[in-house]
Amino acid sequence: MRIVPAIVLFSALSIPAFASSLDDKLPDQQTLDALEQRASVAQPKEQCFLYAQLVHQMIELSARQVAAGDVEKATGLLKRAQEFTHRIHMALAGNDKRLKDAQILLRHTSFRLAEMLHAGSFDDRPLVEQTLAQLNRAQDEAMLQVFRK
Repeated sequence: MRIVPAIVLFSALSIPAFASSLDDKLPDQQTLDALEQRASVAQPKEQCFLYAQLVHQMIELSARQVAAGDVEKATGLLKRAQEFTHRIHMALAGNDKRLKDAQILLRHTSFRLAEMLHAGSFDDRPLVEQTLAQLNRAQDEAMLQVFRK
């Protein structure tokens, strides 16, 4: 029965590594444009995850822009993230093969956006709150889809 503690230890150590790896990549506008193009032409089964990746990277870049004092660009990214969050809702109806990954990514993205909201350095607080609410709804829907399978 020594295998069980080893599995628990491995699981506990791998989760933080996955969570930190989500933020290791520093997105830029070219990366966002390429991912947007890839998501728009992807198969319907892959779109949910790709849009979740796109929204995550938009939120990360937006947080960096707020930290750098470029609030206008950050606001523009948040508005675009709302559009893609709506597309995630639409893509959830399909049978997505990476739905659990998308749900985890959406949860992490919601957490990062909530951190940004609580940091208080954002002038357009209602936009951030609205984007966070949309992300939370998309994450909830994704979780429900995962449990239906």
